[in-house]
Amino acid sequence: MQGYVHAAGYPVDIVPVPLHHSAAAVVCACNEERTLGKVMAQLKRLPLKDIIVVLNGTTDDSLNLVLAESGITLVYEPDRAGHDVGRALGAKMTEAEAILFVDGDMVLPAEQLAPFLYAVDRGSDVALNNLSSLLPPFARQDEVSRIKAYLNRTLGRPDLESNSLTAVPHALSRKMIQTVKPESLAVPPKAQAMAIRHGLNVTAPCQVDVIRSNRLRTTNTGSGNEVAGLIIGDHLEAIATWMAGAGHEADSRTLSRTEVAYRRNAR
Repeated sequence: MQGYVHAAGYPVDIVPVPLHHSAAAVVCACNEERTLGKVMAQLKRLPLKDIIVVLNGTTDDSLNLVLAESGITLVYEPDRAGHDVGRALGAKMTEAEAILFVDGDMVLPAEQLAPFLYAVDRGSDVALNNLSSLLPPFARQDEVSRIKAYLNRTLGRPDLESNSLTAVPHALSRKMIQTVKPESLAVPPKAQAMAIRHGLNVTAPCQVDVIRSNRLRTTNTGSGNEVAGLIIGDHLEAIATWMAGAGHEADSRTLSRTEVAYRRNAR
């Protein structure tokens, strides 16, 4: 391998993933100058056509860090847009057949990222991070894990358990992006529901432990934190959209106490 890459002019430290189709990566970051360079270094070890870095609301030196790197496509948004909107923007910037999504604050080895690209290259339209074995029993799960599992059951995919597009890393196919449109990625659970509704191949083929490595902030810790509220709201929006599209509007109304008693006693 070293002889080949030397002759081909590639860096020696690569992960030789046997992909049949083109691949790209989208990195979303806000004030991640301590880790962003390491994230890009790991992505450069993969056979990627494009590496898109979406900087939003950055006030540190992240911008200069990215500008100093070669082979990077930069999307710069001065205002804070959030990771989900950043992924939607990044998805529009490449025509690759497989797109890997990561965050700028998580330095993950290329070896752990490669299986997501491989899964899409071999037929998955959505390759989720399989966090199932890292979660506690249902009675001790937080509200975010429970709403993720509830959505998957509503979608007829209980096998996906609490796995969701809200968690990185994950990878999407070009077919997925074209079917649900890039802007749908701004609400990840809604995009996941749309993919399942259109019969796309949604899988959770591999696991990267991002629970322990997730950067803790005041907005994502503690019960009822801001991030949890946003994620729960996104899942409720996905459920409402799914029910409306399936013609269940009449079933979504609140039953009266009389109707509840009647249904209970009708058994």
